[in-house]
Amino acid sequence: MLLLLYNIGIGIYWCLAHVAAPFYPKAKLWCKGRKQWLKQLQQAMEQTAQQTVWIHCSSLGEFEQGRPIIEAIKALNPQQRIVLTFFSPSGYEIRKNYALADYVCYLPLDTRRNAARFVATVRPSVAIFVKYEFWYHYLNTLSKNNIATYVISAIFRPQQAFFKPYGGWYRRFLRRFTHLFVQDPQSEQLLQKIGVENVTVCGDTRFDRVLAIAQKATAIAEVERFCAQQPNAPTLVAGSTWPPDEDLLAQYMRSNPSLRLIIAPHEVHEAHIKSVEDKLAFAGVVRYSQLHDSPNNIPANAPRVLVVDTIGLLSAIYRYGQIAYIGGGFGVGIHNTLEAAVYGMPVLFGPNHKRFNEALGLIAAGGATGIANANELKHSLDALLANHNKLEQSAKAAANYVQSMSGATTAIMQALKTHL
Repeated sequence: MLLLLYNIGIGIYWCLAHVAAPFYPKAKLWCKGRKQWLKQLQQAMEQTAQQTVWIHCSSLGEFEQGRPIIEAIKALNPQQRIVLTFFSPSGYEIRKNYALADYVCYLPLDTRRNAARFVATVRPSVAIFVKYEFWYHYLNTLSKNNIATYVISAIFRPQQAFFKPYGGWYRRFLRRFTHLFVQDPQSEQLLQKIGVENVTVCGDTRFDRVLAIAQKATAIAEVERFCAQQPNAPTLVAGSTWPPDEDLLAQYMRSNPSLRLIIAPHEVHEAHIKSVEDKLAFAGVVRYSQLHDSPNNIPANAPRVLVVDTIGLLSAIYRYGQIAYIGGGFGVGIHNTLEAAVYGMPVLFGPNHKRFNEALGLIAAGGATGIANANELKHSLDALLANHNKLEQSAKAAANYVQSMSGATTAIMQALKTHL
């Protein structure tokens, strides 16, 4: 009965996506990306007979967790063929040309027929699901074909259906995995209580990823020119911000005329960038694109705010700050805190951070602070900026926390080596 309802739900999802496609760009991309998927996949797989590693990510965040594993696999065997799939357009559209994957595509909808055709065409020697994405037919097909299947950087919570009295059918999903690599002991304990014993706690591969990014970070000339205008001014880097974050930051900038702000909004379309500029106009604003397009045209008024109006730079820009603010905490949840913490800087974010283990870990270590309103933001920033020792201690705590949590990639690769 539950399988029937699951199949009906998948069908309804497909119908809703196609109904929404003319009106919503992401839905349109979701549908378009799955057209003629089998023909295109077959053509790609015909080019070589070598075995394949299949890695599936829901979206861009999960890709960043899977990326250290992909890099480690290619380092071990540069000829290893890798098929990378995404469920969401926000992952596929940004990483469809990822150089280390031999083929990148959308994951076909989870039907019995699609799963059978996809697995038969790819012929994976091992399948790796990153963090989430428990698709019944894919997992069942992999299990029936005796294909080793892993989930990595997974995290489980008591609220999930697996752990409810009615969750017997959902627990079948978990028993299809050869092994589950989870982020924390709580996840392991939850799984053991329902009889899933093939579990290893090894942390989150994102720690390895941000350490690798930090080690390879290069100078950004535009940001350095901006900072050189006021070389002694303390700098706050605000990443992936939304309007509620930007309102608080603008309010604080009014109260502290010596602070410099580099802000990278989550949305970089013109209307949002203009809104950010308007909110911070009193402090003097320059766009990253202005400095990039006219490198010799430095504003004469020494603006205190640099608005990053492009994507792909944030992880490297954090290194130019003394304190970081991570956006999203007044919405559905905070964005990536580790990209900032890895550089050894205190991290601040809004109240919706309770679901994020790394945020809670940073707070416990003394490297981060959660704030609920403008007054708390002012109190936290004032305390850090007025006390160099406090700033230094918090910065060191953040860096030490990231370093102490690294190593998941090595642990996972030990299990995967037998399939490569």
